[in-house]
Amino acid sequence: MKGYNHWSYAPYKPLLRNVGDIYICRIAPGKDYVHLEWLSTDKENYSIYFRRRNDENFVLAGKTLDNQFDIQNLDTDTDYEFYVVSDQKKSLVRLARTGETLGTVVNHLHPDDEAYSFSGRYLCSPSIVRHPDGFLLASMDLFAGDHPQNLTLIFRSDDDGKSWHYVSELMPCFWGKMFIHSGDLYMLACSTEYGDMLIGKSNDGGKTFSAPVTLLRGSNGKNKTEGVHKNPQNIITYNGRIYASFEWGTYGNMDYGHASLLMSCPVDCDLLNPENWTFTTPKIFENFTPETCCLPKGTVPIEGTLAISPEGKLLNIMRFASYYLPMTITESEIATNKTIADFAALAKKGCAIAYEADINDPEKSLTFSHLIALPAFSKFMIKHDSKSDKYYTLINRVTDLKAVRARNVLSLFVSDDLKQFEPVADIIDFSDGDSFKIGFQYVDFEISGDDIIFLSRTALNNAHNYHDANYSTFHRIKNFRNL
Repeated sequence: MKGYNHWSYAPYKPLLRNVGDIYICRIAPGKDYVHLEWLSTDKENYSIYFRRRNDENFVLAGKTLDNQFDIQNLDTDTDYEFYVVSDQKKSLVRLARTGETLGTVVNHLHPDDEAYSFSGRYLCSPSIVRHPDGFLLASMDLFAGDHPQNLTLIFRSDDDGKSWHYVSELMPCFWGKMFIHSGDLYMLACSTEYGDMLIGKSNDGGKTFSAPVTLLRGSNGKNKTEGVHKNPQNIITYNGRIYASFEWGTYGNMDYGHASLLMSCPVDCDLLNPENWTFTTPKIFENFTPETCCLPKGTVPIEGTLAISPEGKLLNIMRFASYYLPMTITESEIATNKTIADFAALAKKGCAIAYEADINDPEKSLTFSHLIALPAFSKFMIKHDSKSDKYYTLINRVTDLKAVRARNVLSLFVSDDLKQFEPVADIIDFSDGDSFKIGFQYVDFEISGDDIIFLSRTALNNAHNYHDANYSTFHRIKNFRNL
């Protein structure tokens, strides 16, 4: 066995782990079918077997010379098991659940499927980018509490999101964001939760990446030790530098949570050279200052998105999280618990915080700019639309004060100045559904002509819960400026 000094695999195979002889690389179920794809180098005779979960016997669904197949005429809202064989080769038995979906399913992972349990059990961190050659790339990582959380899958669409197929996977890679710089594809990510900050480059559309370079050392995140925290967010070029946002901290730190930072380097330098990158001094959130005295105790900012204001300020706009906020709140709790009552009041009007960066001093700490009335307690991204000269964001709007952490409504908001945001339309509305089991969240989006395209971390059809998503789905908002 030879050493391996790259980042990308197809697929990644942990030593001594049974991953099957045939790798099922994509699962995309619908109302009454399950679409599956597997890796194949030669034309072979494949047989696909399936059964309703826990039935006694598998039955033949069909045969094909291709590397994909649709198991059809299935019952809806039902779990199925299946596998692929060819001669003496056999895949792992995989799981999927049928049911109505929204958008286009890029990938599906049943919460009881063990195929990626060496990293996680749920799909997270949606990242989408259009390659200079025209095709779309989508990535997502595999997470679960008390798991390593270090594998990312990459998929590609050559028809503007109508269909998708597997490209590669990165290991270790978590919380990653793909971006294009000077015509090249990069991935900026962590090695694991609160791990090292990594960056790598691909010259072949995501099939292979260079060995990752460590830009900042973190921790392993398993003992609530502070480290790098990030999520797929805007990578912005401004004033001769390329900028990205992240945080330093841990949910185990009750003092400040996550300190806010920016990282940057000159636009014409080698992004894979750590010495070219500069980091701001961490900005620790100070509650109950004159600017933020309206915020309840335990409220901390996290997951900043970068934007350039009309005045030319580089802003890091962050949503708030809480260590004390439960998933559901009762009327009696609002009436008797001041902390919860304060959160409910905050949720009703909404709040985000904007920090300003010093574009002349890349090491200087961020400074407070202003608060924004934005009713979002989940990660959001802000994009500037050059055609309308407006700022757009997709947020999980709070619709029920008794479930302020719910993510079953996804709404488009717009702003002229990054100070006031107004609602445009609810893009996805499952407010009548189970807020504990349904979520359309952490979307990464691009403005594509007259449309907005986005990738969602989607929990639907009996997901483990709203947070632990079982789908990655692609969506399009047509003619968004006319809404």
